[in-house]
Amino acid sequence: MSVEVREAENMEAKAQAKYVRCTPMKARRIVNVVRGKRAVEAVGMLRFAPQAAAVPVRKVIESAIANARFKAERDGERFDENDLYITEVYADEGPTLKRFRPRAQGRASRILKRTSHITVIVGDKSDAAQKEGAR
Repeated sequence: MSVEVREAENMEAKAQAKYVRCTPMKARRIVNVVRGKRAVEAVGMLRFAPQAAAVPVRKVIESAIANARFKAERDGERFDENDLYITEVYADEGPTLKRFRPRAQGRASRILKRTSHITVIVGDKSDAAQKEGAR
């Protein structure tokens, strides 16, 4: 999991997980549920979600919260993780692993094992409202 802290005038932090062995369509099902919610509330929801894609998405959200905490401590600002909202979250497609499965009469069929890049940006309520207004 690679981690990056995004610089901005408001408290905003970014976390990204690359090459997650989960299809982007399955990851987007989870990502769309947590978009715009409070970060702590989203972590609680994903902890009990039955989908397997909820685990990597939850870990990325927790990493983004930790990045925001680190940034606030570094800058000497007040930090409360209950004030953080998920301003942006998306699951992009990563490289596809191509495998072959033996089939009848000596043939082979291709198996596509898809990967995802999951990105989460957390920020204040004002950041979340600003992002929603831009859409």
